Amino acid sequence: MVRGTIQVSTRADDDAMRPAYWDAACADLMQADRVMRKLIPEHPGARLLSRGDAFQTLARSVVGQQISVKAAQAVWNRVVACVGPMTPQALLAQDVPTLRAAGLSQRKCEYLRDLAAKFDTGHVHPRQWDTMSDDAIIAELIAIRGIGRWTAEMFLIFYLMRPDVLPLDDVGLQRGISHRYFSGEEVSRSELREVAAAWAPWRSVGTWYIWRSLDPLPVEY
Repeated sequence: MVRGTIQVSTRADDDAMRPAYWDAACADLMQADRVMRKLIPEHPGARLLSRGDAFQTLARSVVGQQISVKAAQAVWNRVVACVGPMTPQALLAQDVPTLRAAGLSQRKCEYLRDLAAKFDTGHVHPRQWDTMSDDAIIAELIAIRGIGRWTAEMFLIFYLMRPDVLPLDDVGLQRGISHRYFSGEEVSRSELREVAAAWAPWRSVGTWYIWRSLDPLPVEY
């Protein structure tokens, strides 16, 4: 349902890694939306936290595509064991047979090598992301093989911690809104947008709590 680097913690040393806007966003959401008014207090102390670095976060998202979280973690551990420090240069130094032996499919090997090459040659611009719009970053990321819009949106939420991302194609968001707002009935994209309009400019936070309504424990991925 949710793939990114997230964790629940109330430790003071995590404060620097959680969004500065979180408490204000929760207050606004509870005032603006009846479901959020009930849902947010059900998860005290839970926060979105940023982990890892840009390349590693995207590489893990590629490894985890179309397999369970448990399987993805096992494959990732084997990839790290053969690559070592997960940098673009270290991954490019490994040939495809070595990566295949770690449990990656041929296609995922190609995706990871393309991702590493894009970082190594400067075709992506991490140092500029702070000044780029969400749409501009998405456009840059989906130009990489194996990175689709959903993955780019998860990256915006979980790595860059952008506050107002609405991943309309996310199954968890669809299921959660259906359950919480429509008594389990199927919802259209326009209905998703209509519900989430009340969350703006904190749609990432609203989405995160909808995910928590389905799975109270965030996945560290």
